[in-house]
Amino acid sequence: MAATSLAFVARRGEPELVAPAGLTPRELKRLSDLDDQESLRFYRSVIYFYRGRPSRPRADPARIIRHGLAAALVHYYPIAGRLRELPGRKLAVDCTGEGVCFVEADADVALDEFGDTLCPPVPCAGQLLCLPESNSAVVVDRPLLYVQVTRLRCGGFVFGIQVCHNLVDAPGVTQFLQAVGELAGGMEAPSVRPVWARELLDARDPPCPNYEHPEYELAADAANDRLRPGAELVHRAFLFGPEELSSLRDQLPPLMRSRCSRFLLLSAFAWRCRTAALGYAPGDEVRFMFVVNARGMRGRPLPEGFYGNALTFGVARTTAGELCSGPLGRAVELIVAAKARVGADEYAQSVADALVLRGRPRFTTARTYLVTDLTKSNLHEVDLGWGLPVYGGPATTTLATFHIPAAGGGITVPMCLPPRAMERFAANVRAGLSGASS
Repeated sequence: MAATSLAFVARRGEPELVAPAGLTPRELKRLSDLDDQESLRFYRSVIYFYRGRPSRPRADPARIIRHGLAAALVHYYPIAGRLRELPGRKLAVDCTGEGVCFVEADADVALDEFGDTLCPPVPCAGQLLCLPESNSAVVVDRPLLYVQVTRLRCGGFVFGIQVCHNLVDAPGVTQFLQAVGELAGGMEAPSVRPVWARELLDARDPPCPNYEHPEYELAADAANDRLRPGAELVHRAFLFGPEELSSLRDQLPPLMRSRCSRFLLLSAFAWRCRTAALGYAPGDEVRFMFVVNARGMRGRPLPEGFYGNALTFGVARTTAGELCSGPLGRAVELIVAAKARVGADEYAQSVADALVLRGRPRFTTARTYLVTDLTKSNLHEVDLGWGLPVYGGPATTTLATFHIPAAGGGITVPMCLPPRAMERFAANVRAGLSGASS
């Protein structure tokens, strides 16, 4: 497990700006109407742990990554710019070429001291990232990317980044980081050329959403949510290996078992366990919300190399009573129906229309279990010249969570809940895995 008692202080150098290694255009590039929604005005952290390589004992990861960053920013030059706010709070990138914030650091700690199962919240993440973690931040007139490379006592290192979410989503930042690794390794150009094309995810004129978008609508009596800002929260990670997933699959109707993905199965189970743990009234509306990548969707296909936000949200809704008293298969059916709606033609276009009409609101979080599935992402496969990372993914988690690939074909689910609710959630998981009702 992760080493929760670990304590150390990273010795940081002075922050510097790393600018593109060559000339780049000076222009103003508008973000899409999916990019500049209010909920994405924060810096998403991603953290990577790499072991030292005996074949590269004198290679300085900070120097090599700095070089790769500068080279990659020639191709991804908007990331070296600054966000400006236009009338109507519309965001655009001023491509100034000023650069990204870079810090090199050293820590008297070995990689193995972080534990044998790294997952959010990463121990001592605050020592390995430039900025304090926050779900909201000022994003205008400041660097769009913060990087810290921390050399470890064992010869390994930690590569921590915080990137403005308005500019990129998880596939987009992965594409950029892969380019950093390729160029750091001597390639002349990235294997995937970046494409801006943000206008493909702009609202129509006039905006005309053709689907409902409950993700931007408050749940009834949202003020009575069990999870309030400032509440005491505890973190715990739950590992679901092949045996646990098989146990859950056996609880589905026979015809559903072969068609139900691991994401559907685990999402439905955790949604029920979490809802019961939070103790909502039977008539309270509860939601499961999940991130969907619009790349490859029908309608207006996005070109290869697009690195902006192509994320939309699917929402399944029911009452707490119906969710917790019904069988696991019923929860799966609700999520399947929500996935079908999000996969419809021009759904992403409809989201952009709804955002503009409603003034770019935040998505709702009241009585909502929000999950991002990273098990099929290549976020954890970024090679900077030291092979694949021991861990690559989110540094922290909050009320939203992730499905993270684990060794042996399992899935890790970090959970963040009030202390008593966490105790009930863990009990519900144990009961549910044994086939008892949660």
